[in-house]
Amino acid sequence: MGDTAETAAAAAAADKKQDRTAAKLARQIGAFAKKHGGAEGQLAHIGQAGTRIVLVGTDGGWGDLVAPTFATAQLAAEKAGLTLHDEFDGEFAARVRTGPYEWTRMAGIQLGGHED
Repeated sequence: MGDTAETAAAAAAADKKQDRTAAKLARQIGAFAKKHGGAEGQLAHIGQAGTRIVLVGTDGGWGDLVAPTFATAQLAAEKAGLTLHDEFDGEFAARVRTGPYEWTRMAGIQLGGHED
């Protein structure tokens, strides 16, 4: 009976931690949305590192956050009221606006590194 109580306590602690992490991510999503006139997102698995929450603002600004698990990312998006897309393609990807920094950085990566 002791093992069951310990298991339940551990599960409850894990749920509380997930909820706190999701709440923090939801606040960050909300701040991004406020700064960019709204936002939509997409969740992408990134292996053991967790799940990336890709954000695209109404103004074309973009950013991302990393959640430790897919479930935490989903919960954060739900708490923030974030509309999620299944894929990062088509009309959704076309909303992203990049500037000179991104183009220089991407070109630098293709050519063997970014010169600072």
